Amino acid sequence: MFYQNRLLILFIIVCFILPCYAAENSHESPAPLEPEIRTTVFERGEVGYHSFRIPALLSTPRGTLLAFAEGRKHNLKDSGDIDLVLKRSEDQGKTWSDLAVIWNDAENTCGNPCPVVDQTTGRIWLPLTWNHGKDHANQIRDQSGHDTRRVFMSYSDDDGLTWKRPYEVTESTKKPEWTWYATGPGNGIQLTRGKYKGRLVIPCDHNVTLQGSVIRRAHAIFSDDHGKSWKVSEPIGEKTNECAVVELADGRLLMNMRSYHGKNRRAIAFSEDGGATWSDVTLDQALIEPVCQASLIRARFPAAEKPGQILFSNPASQKREKMVVRLSEDDGRTWKTSRLVTAGSAAYSSLVEIGSGEIGLLYERDGYRTIEYVAFQLAAFQPGP
Repeated sequence: MFYQNRLLILFIIVCFILPCYAAENSHESPAPLEPEIRTTVFERGEVGYHSFRIPALLSTPRGTLLAFAEGRKHNLKDSGDIDLVLKRSEDQGKTWSDLAVIWNDAENTCGNPCPVVDQTTGRIWLPLTWNHGKDHANQIRDQSGHDTRRVFMSYSDDDGLTWKRPYEVTESTKKPEWTWYATGPGNGIQLTRGKYKGRLVIPCDHNVTLQGSVIRRAHAIFSDDHGKSWKVSEPIGEKTNECAVVELADGRLLMNMRSYHGKNRRAIAFSEDGGATWSDVTLDQALIEPVCQASLIRARFPAAEKPGQILFSNPASQKREKMVVRLSEDDGRTWKTSRLVTAGSAAYSSLVEIGSGEIGLLYERDGYRTIEYVAFQLAAFQPGP
């Protein structure tokens, strides 16, 4: 009996405890990333803004980098006088333009950039959200404020130099019972294969308040007519929030989400119909998080005997620190390699594939004092732990 009990204990350790420990610690000490470029794009106090948050990064068809952020006039709070701002780089991130204001609506809140390029038309779409500057998130959730969260669109046809005045699309993208709402932040995608080829897909999230309880869920909005009209997907499972979406090699979509399941792990779901409906939510045990936004992009589809590559970035910790970029070569089932960008304070991030094996990352660091850009080669992930 004693021998059998020891075998049972050993079985439990091998099958249950060790895998959990490995998932917890498999990315404890990734090798440091050695970027080719490291530069500060936005800095606290610049051009009269108290601070900058919520970065989004895009590479245009002409190769220009567009760095979006929220310019917060008076403090770090998520509501108040907030403008949507932009800087451009025409030399792959070595230098950046002066700050341009895309949307300033008096003392109201304009933000949550989630850009995407329509590769057919060349138009750069920019989904955004708005709320009354005096309304805090809790007032929006319990509908006690001056207004609600609204959804807007802007676009540029000249490489991000000028932008269409933001116009509202709330009616087609937000259900009446939804209160809080956010586009992205980060980036949208355009599908490249299968039945839904050409569809624009924007990851989003929303809240519903039922009997005093706030229910958080992710969803997507999408367009099949190059942005002329937008539709909203079915909601994804509860306890999900800010999200990022990627197209898989088999045509499915993978949504990777900030999670409120209390496990400090990212939530994931899949779609087989181009983002209109989604599977049940599971947790990716390899992706530790402190309940924070993250970024997910495809760097390459499988081709010429080379595996596909997906990149993921987030603060790989139980608090907002240790920005890590991970590589998967099996469509996110496992994360083969990771690299440490900074060991210190870090939060929201946005990845972009630039071309010729180069990747850009725009991320918040130093207690939201700066938003930094780094560029690196995918080769930095090969070989390595």
